[in-house]
Amino acid sequence: QVQLVESGGGLVQAGGSLSLSCAGSGRTSSIYPMGWFRQAPGKEREFVAAISWSGGSTYYADSAKGRFTISRNNAKNTMYLQMKTLKSDDTAVYYCAARFSTTMTSDPDEYDYWGQGTQVTVSS
Repeated sequence: QVQLVESGGGLVQAGGSLSLSCAGSGRTSSIYPMGWFRQAPGKEREFVAAISWSGGSTYYADSAKGRFTISRNNAKNTMYLQMKTLKSDDTAVYYCAARFSTTMTSDPDEYDYWGQGTQVTVSS
């Protein structure tokens, strides 16, 4: 089993920045790609960004390109999402996820483990 715990969410003004962390524990040696997703009230969960096991490859949703940066530190079993120039549309619960695979994907159904989520609220 793998446990994922997000942290770093909160309230920020539009135009501001926020950094999220996702700490993994348990069978983390089997985790390969990881990703960030978000879900706003009344909307489906949507892909934000993904990162390969090594961290050498990343993949972003159009809404995140140029504003968000995904990274990971495997020695600390932690993944990060740095968010800048935040907009009110970025308000959502942010989830980290991990999958046992060698490829990145934006499909949430392809992920095996999920964190409990952390709320990000951007005030306009």
